[in-house]
Amino acid sequence: MIKIVALLLLFFGFVGCSTHHIPIKPSEKAFDGEDTYILFALHEEHIGNYKSAATLFEKLYEKSLKKEYLYRSLADDLKADEYKKVVARVDALSDNSLNDAKLVRYKIKALMKLSQLEKAKKLAVSLAKKTKDVNDYLLASDVYIKKKEYKMALKYLDSAYVQNYNEKILDKMAIILYVNLDRKKDAIAYLETYTRINGCSKLICKRLIGIYSHENNIEGLLSTYKRLYNVEKSDNIAQKIIQIYAYKRDYIKLINFLEESGADDDLLLQLYITGKNYDKAYKLANKLYEKSADVKYLGQSAVYEYESSENNISKKRVLDVVKKLEDVVIQTKDPLYENYLGYILIDKGIDVKKGMQYIKDVLKKSPDSAYYLDSLAWGYYKLGECKKAEKIFKKVATLEGGDNPEVIKHINAVKRCLNRSYKRKKVRKER
Repeated sequence: MIKIVALLLLFFGFVGCSTHHIPIKPSEKAFDGEDTYILFALHEEHIGNYKSAATLFEKLYEKSLKKEYLYRSLADDLKADEYKKVVARVDALSDNSLNDAKLVRYKIKALMKLSQLEKAKKLAVSLAKKTKDVNDYLLASDVYIKKKEYKMALKYLDSAYVQNYNEKILDKMAIILYVNLDRKKDAIAYLETYTRINGCSKLICKRLIGIYSHENNIEGLLSTYKRLYNVEKSDNIAQKIIQIYAYKRDYIKLINFLEESGADDDLLLQLYITGKNYDKAYKLANKLYEKSADVKYLGQSAVYEYESSENNISKKRVLDVVKKLEDVVIQTKDPLYENYLGYILIDKGIDVKKGMQYIKDVLKKSPDSAYYLDSLAWGYYKLGECKKAEKIFKKVATLEGGDNPEVIKHINAVKRCLNRSYKRKKVRKER
């Protein structure tokens, strides 16, 4: 490729003999094969050979006087670290004039790279004063930042910002205010004002999140994450909101957020269950089952449908719950659902013996479960075999869970049953 570039430069030498230095319109061809040489220059850029690209674009400028080639060659010189060359070329072309702002900008950037910051500052300030262009205010601020003169840097950034309220400029201002000038409240105020007027852009809200996180401002973090979520509905942001609500133990607002966003239906289901909101729990579980066909949701739907209206549930609805649970048990053999199914069959008098068989099956796996034994004892009670029920309940009372209110209620019912039986026997004897 070096040989090709050398040949091209040699060709330019020959072309130069017949080329007049008359400005050419950008759309016009200055010489035959101009497009070919542009392609070679672009290729050199593409492979990172900026020095060769700069030389080619410089020659293209010399033969065509098209300014875009000049600017491109200077940009490539900067990328090739040819900073002194850039300064010399601009000086030769501009004669210290500020008339061509683009040329002067390249010189300022080169001076900054050469650490000639005083020269860069003087030139940048003069250019910004002349053009009042956003780019020149920003360039002047860059020089001041490099000189660690942050108040002056902020001044020029502010001059740029008021022209178009660009969020990238605001972000730089916020960093200087917060980090370099220790004006933390001002940094936050600038950013918050922007979000109230223009909405929560990713850049600005993420900057606010960084600041609020550094200051451990939980309310600020929550507010910003919620605004950002309206812009970028990502799982990551939703999880941050969930974590903050959980940290604050604000479960009502957490539930509201989950209901509105649909960010984590599994968590919402658990919150419904924990809060004993069984009606919503069963409806959500049913929705999740229809969506996923996961049988665990069918089981939860059945359980919480029953729990939501246990005291006044219709027979038809009970039978629907039983059918769901039977499907779940067939597919999973889950002892929790077997016990629940068995208990409903017993408690509602649908099929006490069948219900007891389910309970006996689960007791083979967990013979010392107070809850399973309670269900079995309740089956004997429903069959009128209160002595057998009493014997089981004596064991239940010694186990963990034996003091559960439902278990105590069943024990008392069995005691009443035994008392009635005792009284009947006594009456018969007296006769």
